[in-house]
Amino acid sequence: MPRLPVAYIDISFFAHATEDPEKVIKAAENVVSAVSAEGIVFKRSKLKGEYTNPIIYFKARVTKGTIADSILRNVADKLPASEKEKLLRELGLRLDRGSLYIRFDKQAAFKGKLRIGKEDPIHVRIRFRGRKTDEVTRVCREIGLLPEYGV
Repeated sequence: MPRLPVAYIDISFFAHATEDPEKVIKAAENVVSAVSAEGIVFKRSKLKGEYTNPIIYFKARVTKGTIADSILRNVADKLPASEKEKLLRELGLRLDRGSLYIRFDKQAAFKGKLRIGKEDPIHVRIRFRGRKTDEVTRVCREIGLLPEYGV
């Protein structure tokens, strides 16, 4: 399979005081795939919430091409058609200078399902080597992350 033109992928998320950090990591691993997760190291930062409740911020940058390709292909395979259509409709809001921003529902991801979400999500930034919107859109359609029709 040919390499995708991905420069890197950033993944970040929070584990709040009411959440088990290991379960939150498991949700993120479900987004990236079990195989890819083995090559990712999440850096942890301890934060305090509005009422001084403990929050852990997890962040990782994937620069290794084979892992980045695997993550992107996993997302394309697992994301339901209705979510791909939603992504396409919102593409203008999610693309910026060669980066595609997707927020995944953390609860659904923990259950092994991928859904686009807004509240307390798993943030994924896919930085493509090309910065042109039509180039990124073409690549996303070719791998099945976006439907072939529309916009």
